[in-house]
Amino acid sequence: MERLRGDGDAVLSLVAVEGGAVMGHVLFSRLCAPASALALAPLAVRADRRRRGIGALLVEAGLDRAKRDGWQGVVVLGDPAYYRRFGFRPESVADMDSPYAGPALMGLALAPGGLQGPRVEHAPAFASL
Repeated sequence: MERLRGDGDAVLSLVAVEGGAVMGHVLFSRLCAPASALALAPLAVRADRRRRGIGALLVEAGLDRAKRDGWQGVVVLGDPAYYRRFGFRPESVADMDSPYAGPALMGLALAPGGLQGPRVEHAPAFASL
């Protein structure tokens, strides 16, 4: 996360706070390709606050903000059972080349044609994971 920020690739960071303590966080970072899309990662919720909708609220708020800010699409690498509820689908990026290709790589177009291109390329910080 720090490298994403240091490289200037962190675009949107949202936190859920309760009683002055951080309960959850989501980060959206710039993708190299498609150029008008973001990556959703990481999403984290404090262990004792999970299954209360905090993560879902963070994702929904982030997607709404990304759309308002003119981003065309969002890509996530995660649990299909969780992310499908927000509209993410592996079919959206299935024809795109990616080192993370597979059923856990999913996309969500925020605008018509928002996820078009030959590949999904994350910011350089992801290569070190």
